[in-house]
Amino acid sequence: MWRGPRPINRSFVIDRLLRYLFIFPLGLQGLWAFVGHTVFSEDAAREIGWADTPFQYEVGVANLGLAFASLYAAFRGFEARMAAALAAGCFLAGAGIIHIRDIALTGNLAPGNAGAIMITDFLTPIAVFVLLFLSTEAWRPKSPATLALEAELKVARSRRSRQGLSAALHKFILPVRRARFRR
Repeated sequence: MWRGPRPINRSFVIDRLLRYLFIFPLGLQGLWAFVGHTVFSEDAAREIGWADTPFQYEVGVANLGLAFASLYAAFRGFEARMAAALAAGCFLAGAGIIHIRDIALTGNLAPGNAGAIMITDFLTPIAVFVLLFLSTEAWRPKSPATLALEAELKVARSRRSRQGLSAALHKFILPVRRARFRR
């Protein structure tokens, strides 16, 4: 029996977009950057317009860590994704600022410094943070039915806590007072 097309849920689309961002631009590109900065460090430095230094290895290993964290976060929940996004966002924004600074101070317009990599240094974390924000329920307005239910729960909880206090008063405190007055 043929079934018609099912509507695609908004949260499903956001989840898949986040997953793809964590897999491709953060995960696989991070692995690629690790290989480039560690194995082919002279070529990477030349592409960026910088001298080959031991710091290339540090940048490569940092990319490796971000790649593994991003690949892990791609298949996990909000907390893992936010942690990986914060780490990647700090690293990429810092790298983007260094690229802009290098362009401003030295005029270095090498493709690895002023090209697409500089743009993705800023756009990738922005896209991830926007999608993470949209994936949470906190920003959505509550329906009138939800607000009414929450108000009823609040009243019920306060009534229950007063009843609990009243029961404790009658059970523990009043018998002690009565015992004192009987002497």
